[in-house]
Amino acid sequence: MRITLLGTGDAVGTPKIGCKCPACLDAKKGGKSKRYRPCLLFSDGNVNVLVDTGPDLRTQLIDNGIDKVDAVIWTHSHRDHTGGFGDFWRVKNFMPVYGEKRVLDYTLGEFHFMTFERHDQEMYIPFKIGDMEFTLFEVNHPPIDVSTGIRVRNNGKTAIVTGDTNLEIPERSLDLMRDTDLLLADAIFPRDIRVQKHMNIDDAVYLSKKVNAKRSIFIHLSHLFPPHDEAAQKYSLGYDGMIIDL
Repeated sequence: MRITLLGTGDAVGTPKIGCKCPACLDAKKGGKSKRYRPCLLFSDGNVNVLVDTGPDLRTQLIDNGIDKVDAVIWTHSHRDHTGGFGDFWRVKNFMPVYGEKRVLDYTLGEFHFMTFERHDQEMYIPFKIGDMEFTLFEVNHPPIDVSTGIRVRNNGKTAIVTGDTNLEIPERSLDLMRDTDLLLADAIFPRDIRVQKHMNIDDAVYLSKKVNAKRSIFIHLSHLFPPHDEAAQKYSLGYDGMIIDL
């Protein structure tokens, strides 16, 4: 299973418009601080599945040489995770889309002008796309009613995407996350900033230890971190274009 991090930024991306902080300046110079909005690609060698379709999707696919997308899974309905789906307009008809029913109800309502093949999925019930097995599980991202993480299995390896969440994750979900080979965890802010609806870096590190992840990479990062090369000396931060083979 190959995982490509197409977008490791938060809702505004880095550089943030009008900002001259160290991370934004590094991003403008082409450093690894440059982060598009959320998007991940999972591939079994034959089938390519996008997890979330942020507003930068067209650029992400072109820059990474991705010519084929076989399916889309949405973790939740926020536009930084869905807004790029319209880039498939006149590119791919009847895209298979997967997600929890309420997520699909809202998101597909916004893209009613497009053709798609809808697959409603229940929490905790595995489903397959190609040779990969996906399972949605509940996380906590107030104030929205439903936000999901995803467990992905292929060839005896497991990856977890937390989705957008705080630490108030149900125990049933934590059980699915335990002992994963790879944890891709929401870690929007440095340790001195805390909000209700996301984990900061300390929270994400704590969660990694709690579920005994064998490897953790932190994503959904804001421009408030130091420049990537500096911050990555302390934390395992993902970056756009990063490839992980499991």
